[in-house]
Amino acid sequence: MVKTPPQHRTIPLLENGDKLSQYEFERRYNAMSNLRKAELIEGIVYIMPAALRFRSHGQPHGWILTWLGTYEAATPGVALGVEPTVRLDLDNEPQPDAVLIITPEAGGQTRLSVDDYIEGAPELIIEIAASSVAIDLHGKKQAYRRNGVKEYIVWQVLEQKLSWFYLEQGEYLELVPDDDKILRSRVFPGLWLAIADLLAGNVQSVLAVLQTGLQSIEHATFVKKLAV
Repeated sequence: MVKTPPQHRTIPLLENGDKLSQYEFERRYNAMSNLRKAELIEGIVYIMPAALRFRSHGQPHGWILTWLGTYEAATPGVALGVEPTVRLDLDNEPQPDAVLIITPEAGGQTRLSVDDYIEGAPELIIEIAASSVAIDLHGKKQAYRRNGVKEYIVWQVLEQKLSWFYLEQGEYLELVPDDDKILRSRVFPGLWLAIADLLAGNVQSVLAVLQTGLQSIEHATFVKKLAV
């Protein structure tokens, strides 16, 4: 009798447009060590290109991280994450450009899994949208709203537009700038954004306005609350 070697089952490749469960998405993703970024949004796989353009993504991403990182440094109990995998629900596992969370120890609504992934809805998610505007403003927005992401920023770089949504009674409403054209977070007191300066690339002015927010009574009260 000729013995045939055992047939080792190979893990299928992750393909753009696959309809998968979160478990199967992770199984295929983890088997592809050369894959830089892929997301599961409403049960559909989206594979992101490995190459990113500078002015339409890399540079604005850097400006946003500088703004958020400055806030994080001045606000104990808050944590910034860059492109973290987020396990939202069984059909959604995005990898946002940035998240800002209240840490679990400070009473935030996310938790870290034993394998060090974010589980649950970050308080704030930011997406830099150049080629991904359609999914960022539709599928992702729907998933973030349904899972309770409290604030969601979409920077449409090519359109020179930034939209900041906040969750109210299960719906996303757009945050309106004040008389000084500053957007102020409802979840993170003191997180102020000079939107015109950001769109113009005037990072120094963006940080100056943020510093004013960090010196506000609202921010001081927030920091004390997180420390309780």
